[in-house]
Amino acid sequence: MNVAEFKSHLSAHPNKVVRFVFDDGEAIPAHYHVTEVGHVKKDFIDCGGTVRSISACLLQTWTHEDDKEHRLDSTKLLSIISLAETKFPISDLEVEVEYEGRVISQFLVLSAEPTADAIAFELGDKHTDCLAKEKCGIDGSGCC
Repeated sequence: MNVAEFKSHLSAHPNKVVRFVFDDGEAIPAHYHVTEVGHVKKDFIDCGGTVRSISACLLQTWTHEDDKEHRLDSTKLLSIISLAETKFPISDLEVEVEYEGRVISQFLVLSAEPTADAIAFELGDKHTDCLAKEKCGIDGSGCC
């Protein structure tokens, strides 16, 4: 889901609590904060020698054990993202959510589901991949 779509879901459900739910039904704890909205750009060369660039809008979440009553609502998150849009070209970028469980991980935002009191965004896993499969072949020859 890109930033424009994400914002559309937020604005369609004003003042609803925003939840981020993993595919197994678990969720980022309800008292999370969004501490950063970033335009993250990665320039790299793949194992086949092709120079590539990818960009995403990264929402960094953070929780603190002494702040269990905090709830971020859709109107507040929409204002935070709208402010970021005035500083960074993020409207067409895919939204990713960063969360620290045992390790810091980034998740794709797949869909949104409104409920009576919240809007829940489903998070999906990101995966590594070989981007030069045509040069690598099945046995990996020509690859790293």
